Amino acid sequence: MQMNQMLNTAVPALAAVLTGDVVAPADEGWDFARRAWNLAVDQRPALVAFPTDSADVVAIVGWARANGLKVAPQATGHNAAAIASLENTVLLSTQRMRGVEIDVEAQTARVQAGTLWLEVTDASSPHGLFPLSGSSPDVGVVGYTLGGGLSWLARKHGLAANSVTAIELVTADGELLRATADEHADRFWALRGGGGNFGVVTAMEFRLFEYGEVYAGMFLFPFERAGEVLRAWNRWTRTASEDITTSMRLIHFPPLPELPDFLRGRSVAAIDGAFAGDAGAGAEAIAALRELGPELDTWGMVPAAALSHLHMDPEEPVPYIGAAAMLGTLDDAALDAMTEHTQPGAPLMFTELRHLGGALARVPEGAGATGSLEGEYLFFSVGMLMAPELAAPIAAAGAQALAALASYETRSSFLNFVEHPTDASKLYTREAYQRLCAVRAAVDREHLMVSNHPIPAA
Repeated sequence: MQMNQMLNTAVPALAAVLTGDVVAPADEGWDFARRAWNLAVDQRPALVAFPTDSADVVAIVGWARANGLKVAPQATGHNAAAIASLENTVLLSTQRMRGVEIDVEAQTARVQAGTLWLEVTDASSPHGLFPLSGSSPDVGVVGYTLGGGLSWLARKHGLAANSVTAIELVTADGELLRATADEHADRFWALRGGGGNFGVVTAMEFRLFEYGEVYAGMFLFPFERAGEVLRAWNRWTRTASEDITTSMRLIHFPPLPELPDFLRGRSVAAIDGAFAGDAGAGAEAIAALRELGPELDTWGMVPAAALSHLHMDPEEPVPYIGAAAMLGTLDDAALDAMTEHTQPGAPLMFTELRHLGGALARVPEGAGATGSLEGEYLFFSVGMLMAPELAAPIAAAGAQALAALASYETRSSFLNFVEHPTDASKLYTREAYQRLCAVRAAVDREHLMVSNHPIPAA
């Protein structure tokens, strides 16, 4: 009641100084305003603010601090399940802060805080330039990149966080600043892979890569061949070129009318990926996989925008429960466990392995907090929560799959895919975690900023 009374008197003062909007719990549209991308996540902030520019963000942060509230920056709400609580917190939604600027000569992009990856690839494709974009077109650029960012060119160019050249943000003290390798260098380091713990990002600049087009596509197999194809892909990855990044998935598609005939209601095994080069070299790189005789082969030369749709990720919010782990070398027992937990009729809609290694295993010069990934594969499972009673069996199935793969897990996990509150020390090297804690203490000792996988002040 005390919080509600405070909001009733203080919110109008905030709304009066914003060009954007403020939505409180009693307002029409509250449930939509607080919605995460994962519809299974029930976000309960004190209120939601929609800034339209950096001046709005400064005002919101200052207002929150003055009224004893915290601030949780969020664009699309991907990975919101990993936020422990939004109690006494302003959900600062940057989704109205959109815009992309491409500098063709410098081969860089500058984006506003709420920009989606599809907006970037649509803008860069006409110039033959590729960002290190995510596998889903509606993932927000900023949140994805702050967590590290795993793209279809990752084995060639590493994590997206390490392609960032500048970050504009509003600090916990309400100051608007620009962080680069030369200015506010500690904060610049921490933001690149350290998540949203260090301020509200209002804009980001990053390098683009000139390819014109790359060789990318998908192989599709009937589910009955899952074990055979999974083994063959696993053997192939051990000597695969660093120019190619692939994933292997076992998928059960629901009988939805919007799905194409070859997917609707079917269970399949799929290999998809991208080769950072031309068709001749790309075809040679995947020749061993093509010899498996897929029922569908879509590989060909494509622009950057096409990579946003390659993985067939949902492009609208959906309810689901996910589970993830970073894994080392896999043997047949591990692959059998993955297949066993993804049988038709099981609670999991799909399980996936993304091939890591290559540039992802090396820390580049000038890297951020997440410079590399120590695993060889990233495992991810999803169950679609189409009814509340499915939550328990989906969560149990994901936990069982992880338990079966536990002996293959690496020491660390990867922030972008860990979709539950976890100890952030497990996401970084020991040295990086200690430095992140020290930076947090220097820039936000009071923990004004709320994010998934929070970094505590040292």
